[in-house]
Parts: sequence; structure tokens; C-alpha cells
Amino acid sequence: MAAIAGGYGVAALSSVVLALCLPAAFGMARSEATMTGLLASFAVFALSVMWVFAARTAFRAWSGLAVAAAVLGALLLLLMRTTGAAA
Repeated sequence: MAAIAGGYGVAALSSVVLALCLPAAFGMARSEATMTGLLASFAVFALSVMWVFAARTAFRAWSGLAVAAAVLGALLLLLMRTTGAAA
């Protein structure tokens, strides 16, 4: 469950964060930033799944995913406030 649900959540958050961050940081077109975020989310999902299966306990797996999701969520809120975008 942690690999599927947690990995998907972290990958989805990272996709949205990149889609909002790249145009603001590098002046990239919004369509290109969205595609880049989407493609990068596949790598993030794979890394999340590997993290879950490499963790020694279920608590460590879930806590690692929760920390990553919290950081990405905070960054998403910050980006939404500064850029005025809606996710």
C-alpha cells in the first residue's frame, strides 16, 4: 500500500511543483514545464517505490513518504501564493 498510494501521492505532488516552479525559475513555457513535470514524476514514483521496499520497517517507509509529501506540499503552497497559480 505504501509503495502504490504513497508513491503516487509523492509523484503527483512533485509533478505539480515542477510544473509551477519551472516557469517561475527558468522562464520555461507552461506547456513545456507541465510535460517536464509529468515525465519527471515517473522517476519520482520509481524512486518512491524503491524507497518503500528498501526501508526496514513499515513505519520508516511511511514516514519517509510523509516527509517528502510534506516538503512538496509546503513548496506547492508557497509557489501557489507567489505565482498566483491554482493547482
